[in-house]
Amino acid sequence: MIEELFQIERDAYRDSWVHRVDARVKIILCFAAIVALVAVPYSTMLYTVGAIFFIFFLAFWVATRLPFAGYLKRLAVIVPVWGIIIFFQIFLKNKYYSEYHSLVSLPFGIHIYTESIEFAFILCIKFMLTISFIILLSSTTKMQDLLDGASRIGLPEEFALALGMMIRYLFVFGYMYRKIQESLKTRCFNPFDSRLPYRYRLRQLGYTIGTMFIRSYEQGERVYISMLCRGHGTRSHLFLNKKPLRRGEWSLLIAGLVFIIVMPLCVWLMQFSLF
Repeated sequence: MIEELFQIERDAYRDSWVHRVDARVKIILCFAAIVALVAVPYSTMLYTVGAIFFIFFLAFWVATRLPFAGYLKRLAVIVPVWGIIIFFQIFLKNKYYSEYHSLVSLPFGIHIYTESIEFAFILCIKFMLTISFIILLSSTTKMQDLLDGASRIGLPEEFALALGMMIRYLFVFGYMYRKIQESLKTRCFNPFDSRLPYRYRLRQLGYTIGTMFIRSYEQGERVYISMLCRGHGTRSHLFLNKKPLRRGEWSLLIAGLVFIIVMPLCVWLMQFSLF
């Protein structure tokens, strides 16, 4: 997981026209796509809307020249988080259907409903597409550029300062983890080696986690003292110079927003006219 964090930032430093687009444009388009997908009703029209949105995402991903396997890997990493939520939907009744038909009956009065499976599939499409746009944003925009772009859009200065500190210490924590992991490898310690006693492995992992937090805390204290020596205080804020959007970035932003807003409405009107 820590190595994937560094890999995402390395991907953000690659060069393509998507990488060079201003962070504000990508942030607005990403969140507009997420809001549009969430706003689509829980009906079969999402199949058409989802397919078009995926083509829209795929066009940007191909333009980044990033490997598609990297996208699938990052998507799979998040599956345990939202996959469990979606899985349990097949056993539950929800407000989007008036009638339910039992497909499979299990012990203890548990039923798997046909309508619930359809709802879970629709929810899965929504999850997958929204996460895909977040992966696209994080893989093509440096973390500091994301912070600067959000600040220029209107993120409060206090939030920007706190997030900036979090980003910095996130990588400090990652470097500490990498150093300790390399030290364990040089000592031929493998926590998954079944030949070692189980309690011994747990104790060594506990020592490792404790050492990692202590080292990160000490590093944080040194950085904070250095910041105080350079005039950091309660009124300190990140300085941002003015950066107007170029004509091409304005065109991309307007065209993207029009597509994101108009396309689901057109699909809904077409479906409504059919009925």
